[in-house]
Amino acid sequence: MADPHQLFDDTSSAQSRGYGAQRAPGGLGYPSASASPQAAFLADPVSNMAMAYGSSLAAQGKELVDKNDWEVQYQQDTPVAPRFDVNAPDLYIPAMAFITYVLVAGLALGTQDRFSPDLLGLQASSALAWLTLEVLAILLSLYLVTVNTDLTTIDLVAFLGYKYVGMIGGVLMGLLFGKIGYYLVLGWCCASIFVFMIRTLRLKILAEAAAEGVPVRGARNQLRMYLTMAVAAAQPLLMYWLTFHLVR
Repeated sequence: MADPHQLFDDTSSAQSRGYGAQRAPGGLGYPSASASPQAAFLADPVSNMAMAYGSSLAAQGKELVDKNDWEVQYQQDTPVAPRFDVNAPDLYIPAMAFITYVLVAGLALGTQDRFSPDLLGLQASSALAWLTLEVLAILLSLYLVTVNTDLTTIDLVAFLGYKYVGMIGGVLMGLLFGKIGYYLVLGWCCASIFVFMIRTLRLKILAEAAAEGVPVRGARNQLRMYLTMAVAAAQPLLMYWLTFHLVR
C-alpha cells in the first residue's frame, strides 16, 4: 500500500521490469533466431541488398551463357532492326571505326614525322579499296557456289567493317607501348574477329544448306565451309597488312 504522505507513486521498478521484458527475447537488441525474414533484413540491410544484387547478376550471366544464340531475329520474314536485336548487322560501328582508323593512322604518321595529306588520303583509299574487293569477291564466290542466303551487300559491309575496331586498338597500343603492345593487342583482336566471322557466316551460309537438305559431307557443303573459312582467315591478314607500317 502506498504511503499516505507520498505525493507521487514510485514507477521506476515497473519501468525496469517492462524494459527488461521487451529486450529479453532478442538479447542485446538483436533479433532472435525465430525472428521473421523482414526483421532479419532490417537488422542488416546493406549486406542483404548486396547478396540479392550479386545473385541477380549471377542469374543474368548464366542466362546469357546458356542462351548462346547468335542468330538474327526475324519478324514476318524481315530482319529485326539492330536497336531491337544485338546480333543484327549494324553499319554504325563499322562506319565510325573506319573514320577513326583513318584519324589514328594520321596520328601515327604525324608522330613519325611522315604525315602528309596525300599519304593520309592514300591510307583511306587503300582501306576502302580492300573493303570493296572483299565484298565483290564474297558475292562472286556465293554466286559460283550457288548459295541461297539472305546476306546482302550491306550485311557484308557491316560484318567486314568490324575489323577496323581491332586495327584501331592495335595501332594505339603500338603508339603507347611499341611493337610488343601492337602485336599482343592485334593478335587478340585477330583471333576475336576470326571466331566472330566463323560463327556469323556459318549461320548465314551453312544454315541455308541444312534447310535445303544438302548432306553435311556433300561437295557443295564442303565448298561453303571453305568459303566461310577463307573469309574469316582473310580478316587477320588484312588487319596486319593495313596497320604494320604505322608502328615503328
